[in-house]
Amino acid sequence: MSITKLGMRGHAPAVLLAPIVNPERKKYERMWSIPDYRKFSPGENVADLFITQAKPKPGDTIIDFGCGTGRGALMLALLGRMKVTMLDFAMNCLDEDVQKALVSQPQSLSFKAADLERPIPLGAKYGYCCDVMEHIPEDKVDRVLVNIMHAAEHVFFQISLVDDVMGAKIGEPLHLTVKPFSWWLAKLTSLGAVIHWSQATQGVNPSGAAVDVAAIFYVTGWTDTRILVNKGALNTTDVDIRRNIIMACRRGLEQAKPYERQNKEVIVLGGGPSLNDHWDDIIAKRAAGMALVTINGTYQQAIDRGLKPSAQVIADARAFNAKFVVPHIDGCKYMLASQCHPDTFDAAPKERTVLWHSVINPRSCAMIDAELGEGNWYPVPGGSTAMLRIFPLFRMLGLCKFHVYGFDSCLVGDAHHAYDQPENDGETAINVSIRGSSRVFRCTVWMASQAQEFIAVMRLLDDETQIAVYGDGLIANILKFGADAVDIEEAGAETRAPAV
Repeated sequence: MSITKLGMRGHAPAVLLAPIVNPERKKYERMWSIPDYRKFSPGENVADLFITQAKPKPGDTIIDFGCGTGRGALMLALLGRMKVTMLDFAMNCLDEDVQKALVSQPQSLSFKAADLERPIPLGAKYGYCCDVMEHIPEDKVDRVLVNIMHAAEHVFFQISLVDDVMGAKIGEPLHLTVKPFSWWLAKLTSLGAVIHWSQATQGVNPSGAAVDVAAIFYVTGWTDTRILVNKGALNTTDVDIRRNIIMACRRGLEQAKPYERQNKEVIVLGGGPSLNDHWDDIIAKRAAGMALVTINGTYQQAIDRGLKPSAQVIADARAFNAKFVVPHIDGCKYMLASQCHPDTFDAAPKERTVLWHSVINPRSCAMIDAELGEGNWYPVPGGSTAMLRIFPLFRMLGLCKFHVYGFDSCLVGDAHHAYDQPENDGETAINVSIRGSSRVFRCTVWMASQAQEFIAVMRLLDDETQIAVYGDGLIANILKFGADAVDIEEAGAETRAPAV
């Protein structure tokens, strides 16, 4: 990368990442010469909100895209103890105090001149982009969003939804893309972003009515996300899944949506054979107040042991899953994917059913948009099984600490579940190992796929979740060895006879 160092008003030099030819640059160099334009720094006012949502660790890296005065970046360095790289295309944007901090705190702050309409040759764990996107011409919005989300794993956006008032000082508009919250939500999801959390903030218009004035999103848009969003064919034809989605969207159900992060711990029950080794621990944790999330057949297993599930999650599109929502338990939420069979929805209590969307392909997205409206729903990535959707789904709901039982993703002897589930009898078994261990696991094809997808989900969520997997199955060993892939020995395949 060729770089050029440029002086900034006699202070620390800035690095020019690439030649800046954007015609908007001169407009903002004029604006930053007006003292009144510096009075309000949006990034400064929401730095604490970013820290609350992202919970960065000291020393984590962050890029402030369109840093303006730099006061927001200074807050991130001071409050979050982060290493902040500020980007802007106007060389005179930084406040005097921030320029001095570049010299006194070079370990925490740096500034680089960059045009967000061009690919950004930097990388960071986090991104911060406050009151910038509304300044981008509408035909350049996609390009800028992609550039930002490629450069940072998790990005915090604050976007103004109203016209500017300062542009009149130079006779030019500053806010070039003024759109509602729903438009920005639809735009982010169409580009493959997964929404960790979002909110619309309100103000009052000249007539005194409450209106949305800003949209705030905390998202990830890395490649693993886009791959995972397109996964998930669940033993059902595309035609049937599309039919199921349309019917589900027309039921008028509560929609899953982002909530504030909370510290409540959650028990998650998978159906793997090792589940039966841990009931005493599960019962004790539930008695201590942890929430209990079940999947498919573990719902009845919990009920049989006197436990009341807090939520039952189903993603499978086949009709037989209707048996997994009865009997109804008071206080339990029934979290059903829109691709679930109509029989499953009919069997669940409507007033406690929550609809979520396991996005499969662009056609499904378009159908949901048509039924619910763009920006009125949130995609949940995570692979081809309900367990792999649990973590992104509940992280969106604000929960991030999970104790997971029965998540083996391998056979134990000939057992594929902790209970009878004849639908999975007679499946092909293959040998699977993980890098860093000589141990060989016997897995069905879907188990091996789930294990590989689990690694991708963990990359997607990164530090957004804390997951403890109990037992000695394939998943627990992936975490133990920090495996980045599973190896399949194709010659080891065999078809097992159905259980008698």
